[in-house]
Amino acid sequence: QVQLVESGGGLVQAGGSLRLSCAASGSIFRLNAMGWYRQAAGKQRELVAAITSGGSTNYADSVKGRFTISRDNAKNTVYLQMNDLKPEDTAVYYCNADNLLTKTFRYLEVWGQGTLVTVSS
Repeated sequence: QVQLVESGGGLVQAGGSLRLSCAASGSIFRLNAMGWYRQAAGKQRELVAAITSGGSTNYADSVKGRFTISRDNAKNTVYLQMNDLKPEDTAVYYCNADNLLTKTFRYLEVWGQGTLVTVSS
């Protein structure tokens, strides 16, 4: 019914950059807050960055000043620009849509399948 598809992960050296994309498709009436989460091996999933429908953002302290979240509402897409990457940023990154409103007027929380980011030292 509704799907989030992430792309842009990969292997990068420390200090490098990657840009993740998350495209939402399906029976969408309105996307509300969107976010990026990550889960490193053996650790719990954590919030990296979030953005409201109006463009307000918040970030985990560990990524402030290095990562930027943005969205293109016309394309139902959210991005995560990651600069100055560090080995500790290595994780599977997941896109999340919170309170997504479908065309049948249901509110859903939707997760993407995840994309792996590996930062080598």
